[in-house]
Amino acid sequence: MKTRLTSIFLLACLCLAVANAQTTEPAAHIPAKGSQERQAILDALRGDQQVQFQVHFIKVHNGWAWVDTTPLDKSGRATAEGGPNLLHLEDGKWKVKDLSTVPDDPRDPLGAEDASPGFVKNVIKTFPGVPRDIFPAPKH
Repeated sequence: MKTRLTSIFLLACLCLAVANAQTTEPAAHIPAKGSQERQAILDALRGDQQVQFQVHFIKVHNGWAWVDTTPLDKSGRATAEGGPNLLHLEDGKWKVKDLSTVPDDPRDPLGAEDASPGFVKNVIKTFPGVPRDIFPAPKH
């Protein structure tokens, strides 16, 4: 009986591991231009605005995305300054997260604009589960 329970337990663990492996992306990736994933992320940023985006950086991993864009009008002119955003896939929809909740670091005045190691550390503390590999390499 003990051997049978052990076998059932091991089988359950194996099934759980396989299911988890199938839902976890192995590494960060850049969604291709025109892909549904990229479109869904940019649509979440767009909201109700009629703008296009110049994408400076975009990387996705395990339902998290870091995107740096500039909004453009129909003629391709910038309509605002733009900048970086953190998004999370929740219930099948991308949601923009509020980066103003990330604690400021007085030694890092650029914050999200630079995505320094200190800023990234604070983002991960604020939003548990954010993978480090979605952020651009530090500029220093």
